[in-house]
Amino acid sequence: MPLKPWMKLMSVDDHLIEHPSVWTDRLPRKYLERGPRILDEPSSTGGPPIQVWHYEGKRFPSIGLNAVAGKRPEEYGVEPVRYADMIPGCYDPAARIVDMDLDGVYGAANFPSFPRFAGALFTAESEDHDLALACVKAYNDFVIDEWCAVAPHRFIPLIILPLWDPGLCVEEIHRCAAKGAKGITFPENTVPLGLPSIYTDHWDRVFSVAEETNMPLCMHFGSSGSPPATAPEAPYAVTISLYGTNSMSATAHLLFSPVFHRHPRLKVALSEGGVGWVPYLLERIDGTWDRHRWYQNVVKDVRPSDLFRKHIYGCFIDDVAGLKNRHDIGIGNMTWECDYPHSDSYWPHSRRYAEKVFADIPDDEVHRIVELNTRELFDFHESGKAG
Repeated sequence: MPLKPWMKLMSVDDHLIEHPSVWTDRLPRKYLERGPRILDEPSSTGGPPIQVWHYEGKRFPSIGLNAVAGKRPEEYGVEPVRYADMIPGCYDPAARIVDMDLDGVYGAANFPSFPRFAGALFTAESEDHDLALACVKAYNDFVIDEWCAVAPHRFIPLIILPLWDPGLCVEEIHRCAAKGAKGITFPENTVPLGLPSIYTDHWDRVFSVAEETNMPLCMHFGSSGSPPATAPEAPYAVTISLYGTNSMSATAHLLFSPVFHRHPRLKVALSEGGVGWVPYLLERIDGTWDRHRWYQNVVKDVRPSDLFRKHIYGCFIDDVAGLKNRHDIGIGNMTWECDYPHSDSYWPHSRRYAEKVFADIPDDEVHRIVELNTRELFDFHESGKAG
């Protein structure tokens, strides 16, 4: 059964590749030599020069981050090393709109690439925090004023934060909310980044202003810098297969923490983790809570699964198990993703593929999953303005 024409696919998890002058166009002159910039380097294979990010004297050979849209699986690799190896929609917002139209996707929220999915590079790799703050602001201005400005009714602006300083985070959220930001990228676990955990009061001001500005925390798999791994010799296919375990960990972490009790209007969007695991994990978490809450430092009068359905959203591309169990998950907690330009994406056939995935699902439920939940979560309506 075709998706009805009035159903607009809204992806909560796409990615943009920052073009070479994102920071050189925006940083003060005194920071240009140490700020992020692209340098050409000789190829080890004798081919054309490769392009590499440099920041504060460090080398970051990660420009494309699995940006393989348009390639056959036999041609996939982890890392394009030149912008010419990617299709323009990866780094050009006007070209991205063309690619979205070709794909049958109407709207998208895009995570960063070079700054890492929650902008943690500027926290983990910076010695000069004045420079780092300027880099965070430059990225957010790029997203809002350049990328999303091309189609403000179709791009959902996600911002990054100066995670090393909660006070600066609060200021940046206020600044960007005034410019039209709709979501906040945030690590699915702050501890591996050397930052205080969500069990402390360290993040309370940040979460309060997220509530105040009605912006969800968008927690992408791996944003903590700790993707799942099993052995040094294991192929990366193991990690890819285990992406969802990051989202599972984040869910347990959040539901047993005081976060949602202190911040009753806070929303969290989990990205690139699927949803098929949700019924089992909620069953396990509720069972654990029933048996063990009396002697542990957890809230004893609110069932964790009730918190999940009020506060947490998951997303998926193809998740047969999740759709079969959608009522146990909660129709209102499910959203759709495209993952352009990464290898999980079905571009340029996303809408055609979604028709197969949703073939047996009632229209009202499909519409809520692929569009309405996302619009409500991000307060992002047809005009691109708050409703």
